Amino acid sequence: MLKSRTFLKRTRAGAVVKVVREHYLRDDIPCGAAACRLCPPRPAGPGGGLEAQPSGAASSLCSGPHYLLLDTNLLLHQIDILEDPVIKNVIILQTVLQEVRNRSAPVYKRIRDVIQTPEKHFYSFTNEHHRETYIEQKQGESANDRNDRAIRVAVKWYNEHLKEIEDEEKIQVIFLTNDRSNKEKALEEGITAYTCEEYIKSLTAHPDLVDRLACVSDEGKEIESGKIIFPEHIPLSKLQQGIKSGVYLQGTYRASRDNYLEATVWVHGDVEENKEIIIQGLKHLNRAVHEDIVAVELLAKDEWVAPSSVVLQDDGQNEDDFENEEEKENILKTTVNKDMRRPTGKVVGIIKRNWRPFCGMLSKSEIKEARRHLFTPADRRIPRIRIETRQADTLEGQRIIVAIDGWPRNSRYPNGHFVKSLGSAGDKETETEVLLLEHDVPHQPFSQNVLSFLPKMPWSITEQDMKYREDLRHLYVCSVDPPGCTDIDDALHCRELENGNIEVGVHIADVSHFIRPGNALDEESAKRGTTVYLCEKRIDMVPELLSSNLCSLRSNVDRLAFSCIWEMNHKAEILKTRFTKSIINSKASLTYAEAQMRIDSAAMNDNITTSLRGLNKLAKILKKKRIDNGALTLSSPEVRFHMDSETHDPIDLQTKELKETNSMVEEFMLLANVSVAQKIYEEFPEFALLRKHPAPPPSNYDILVKAAKSKNLEIKTDSAKSLAESLDKAESPTFPYLNTLLRILTTRCMMQAVYFCSGMDNDFHHYGLASPIYTHFTSPIRRYADIIVHRLLAVAVGADMTYPELTDKHKLADLCKNLNYRHKMAQYAQRASVAFHTQLFFKTKGVVSEDAFILFVRKNAVVVLIPKYGLEGTVFFEEKGKPAPRLDYDPEEPSLTVEDTTFHVFDKVQVNVMLDASNIQHQKIRMVMVEPKILGTDVPGNVSAENSSKSEPEKKKKKQQK
Repeated sequence: MLKSRTFLKRTRAGAVVKVVREHYLRDDIPCGAAACRLCPPRPAGPGGGLEAQPSGAASSLCSGPHYLLLDTNLLLHQIDILEDPVIKNVIILQTVLQEVRNRSAPVYKRIRDVIQTPEKHFYSFTNEHHRETYIEQKQGESANDRNDRAIRVAVKWYNEHLKEIEDEEKIQVIFLTNDRSNKEKALEEGITAYTCEEYIKSLTAHPDLVDRLACVSDEGKEIESGKIIFPEHIPLSKLQQGIKSGVYLQGTYRASRDNYLEATVWVHGDVEENKEIIIQGLKHLNRAVHEDIVAVELLAKDEWVAPSSVVLQDDGQNEDDFENEEEKENILKTTVNKDMRRPTGKVVGIIKRNWRPFCGMLSKSEIKEARRHLFTPADRRIPRIRIETRQADTLEGQRIIVAIDGWPRNSRYPNGHFVKSLGSAGDKETETEVLLLEHDVPHQPFSQNVLSFLPKMPWSITEQDMKYREDLRHLYVCSVDPPGCTDIDDALHCRELENGNIEVGVHIADVSHFIRPGNALDEESAKRGTTVYLCEKRIDMVPELLSSNLCSLRSNVDRLAFSCIWEMNHKAEILKTRFTKSIINSKASLTYAEAQMRIDSAAMNDNITTSLRGLNKLAKILKKKRIDNGALTLSSPEVRFHMDSETHDPIDLQTKELKETNSMVEEFMLLANVSVAQKIYEEFPEFALLRKHPAPPPSNYDILVKAAKSKNLEIKTDSAKSLAESLDKAESPTFPYLNTLLRILTTRCMMQAVYFCSGMDNDFHHYGLASPIYTHFTSPIRRYADIIVHRLLAVAVGADMTYPELTDKHKLADLCKNLNYRHKMAQYAQRASVAFHTQLFFKTKGVVSEDAFILFVRKNAVVVLIPKYGLEGTVFFEEKGKPAPRLDYDPEEPSLTVEDTTFHVFDKVQVNVMLDASNIQHQKIRMVMVEPKILGTDVPGNVSAENSSKSEPEKKKKKQQK
C-alpha cells in the first residue's frame, strides 16, 4: 500500500517547490515472536528475536510471561539497565530507534549492539511501515505527541496480535515509560504501563539493578537544605542568539587537574584575542564538566585574574561545607601583577554535555545504613558524583563505573548512578582496564564481523598481487627495531650503484593491501586510530594476524611492501626519488644494539653490515643538515621497566639509552615521510593528509627563558633555528646535566603536532623538524594516518584505485580530528601506565633517597625530576596537622623561599621517594625534601607510606610528538 505526503518547500534561491514523499506500507513485516504462526518468518540476520516463552526475570507486578516495549526517553536515559543480561525480550520500535539516532549517536550504537546480541532477544519492529501500526500526524499535533501516540498504537496492536496465537499461556506486552502524561494516556487506553523504576523494583530477585537506574528527575533527590548554590543556566535558544551577537563566547571547557576551582575555556573559531578564558570559583564554573561545550560571558576587565599557582584538591566529605569553599576561593584571589591577568569569564550555559561513564571509587558515607554516597572519579578533573546504592559495603575498595544523570542548581555535586564494578583497586588487571577506559582507548576484542575481512590462511602471494609490484627480493634488506618488537613496519637497504652513486630504500609494510576502504576492518582501524603501547600490553590497531604476521616485515619471508627508493650522492643529496609497491624478503631482523654491534665490529663485512654502515654514514650527514636547517633536538626522560618473569612486576627501572642506530633509522624515516608528503601534495593539493607542528606562541617560552636567565644563560626563541643554536650553546662545565634539563623544559613549551587535510589549512610547517611539509608514511601497522597516506600515494603512482571518501576534504578533516584525539589519548595512557608501574616498583622499596633537579617552582611546592628513574614528582612543604612554614613565591625569577631556604629552577636537591598509599584510588609517589634541609621542618626519613596524606598533582606534560 502506498501513502504519499505533499508539502511546499522554499529553496535557498527563494523559489517554492512542491515535494511529494512516498511512504510504503506492508503486511508482511513479522512481529518477531518465535511462537507466532500468523506472521511470515523473521528474516535471517544478527539478533535473536523474541522468545516463544519469555525467560526474563520474574516481576511481582506482572507474574505472567511478557515482552517489554519502551518509549524514546526511557531508552535514552536507561541504556545501562537495558544492557544488563537480566533484561530480555524487548521490542524496540522504529519510531523510537529513529528518535534515538537523532538525539544520541553513542546510545544509538549501544542499542544496535544489544539488538544484535542473540541471547538478549531484543527485536527491532518496523512499525512506521506496517499497515496496522502506521499513523498520520493529526492537525495541530506536535511531532513528539504523534510519536508517543504511534508507540501506544504499536503496544495495543501487539497485545491484540499476540492474543491470536494459539498457546496455553497468553503473552502480554508491557509498556515502560517515564513520561507521566504518556503513561496516563496509556492507562486510559487500557494498556498495562509502568515507569522504569516501578518495573525494575518489581524484579525482586535482582535488587542490585535498582542502583543502575538513572536519576532522570531530580524531584525527591534535592539536598535537604534546598539552598541554591549555582546560577541558572540560560536556555539554549537564548545562548545561540547571544553567541551570534557576540555577547557570549562558545568554547570547550577544560577543568584543571591541579586546582578544582579553576578551569579554562578554549574559544571556538578563528578569534585571535580572548582565545583562552580563565574561569575561577565554584559559581563561575557553574556545573560545567571537563570537555563540555559551554557558553561563557566575559567579566569586566577589572575582575580579570591571573592563572592560579596554587594546588587545590577537592577532598571535602561534607557536601554542605560552603564556608570552606569560600575560604579556598579567597586563596586564589591573591594580589597579582596586572600584566599577568588573562581574560576571565563565567559559564552561563551548557551547549553540549560531553559526559561519559567515569571510573573511580566509592567514598562511603560516614552515616550508618546511608544509601547516598559520593563517588570520586579517577580523573581529578571530574567532580565527585552523588549516587544511591545499597551495595556500599561490597563496592568499597572496588574500582567502579558511574554515569552522571544531571546536576541540579542546589546540589554541590552532580547526581549519577552505578553502572558496574571492574574489580579490586590496585589489582594490575583492574588498573589497566581503568587506564584504558579513562583514556577512551577502544580495547575490546575485534568482532567476528571485523575478523571476517582478514585473508584466509594459509596465505601466499598470488600472480594478481604481483600485478603492480616490483620484485625486490634480491636486495639485502634488513629491519632495525627495539627488542621484542613483533609489529615490524619498516626495513632498509643501501647499496652502491655502478655510476658511483648510492641507492637507499625504505620499505614499509603494505597494510593498505589487506585493509580495503569502507569494510568493517577499515572502519574499526580508523576508529582506533593508533596502536597503544602500555608497559606490559599492546592494544593493536589491526588484528594480530596482520600486525605480527602478514604485514610484519620479518626476516626470511616474502612480504608485500611500499618502497621509497632514492638515488643519492655521497653528500646525501637526493638525485632521484621513486615510489613503488614491491615484494621484499628481509635478510635480518635486528635490534638497535645488534645493528650497532655490526657497525662497530671490524670483523664483520657481510652485505647487511656493509649496508648498515652506508646507511649510518648517510644518516649522520642528513642529521647535520637538518639541525643546520633549524630542527630541534629535544629531550624527554623515558623509562624502561625490567619485569620479573613470573610475577610480571617491575624489578628494575632505568632511563632508556639511545644508540646511534636509533638515530640512523629515524633519519631515513623522516626523509621518507618528507618525500611522500611532497609527492601526495603535488598530486592531491586539496586532499593530502599531512602533519604539522605549529610554532608555540612566544608566551609559552617564558618559563624556559626565566629558568635559563637564573643560570646566566640566554635562550633566543624568535625562530626554531635560533632556539636550537642557543640550546647548543647553553652548556655549563660545572653542571653537565643542565643542557638536558633545558631541552626537557623546551619540550614542555611545545605545541602538539597534528594531522590535517591540505585543502583545509594553509600553514603546513613542521616547527620541530624545520620542514616545510611532513606526513606519516612509515608506520601503517600502528597508525591509521599512514594507511590513508599509502592509499593516496598508491593512486599517485598508479598502483591502486581511488574512492570517494579519499577525495572528500571534509571527511578527511573529520578523520584527522579523530586521529589527533586518539594519538593524544594514547600518549596519556602510556604515561599513566608508566606511572602505575613506577608505583608497583616503589611499593617494595620502602624509602629511597635520590638526587633530583627542580623543573618548576609553584606557589606552595616544587616539581622535581629524578634523572636516574626519569621520574617526575611534586615536593610539598606544608603538612596536615603541622604548623605551616613561611612560603615566599617570586613569579618573576621564578623562585620559592621556604623559611630561609630559596629554591630556583634547575637547583640540585636530594629527595626521599616513597609510595603514598593513604588514598587507595590516587596512590602516588610521594617526595620529601632531604637536602637542602629546611629549618623548622622535620624530614620524615622512614615515613610510613600509609600515614602520608599530602596530595600530589599529576603534572600534565606538553610533549612534542614528531
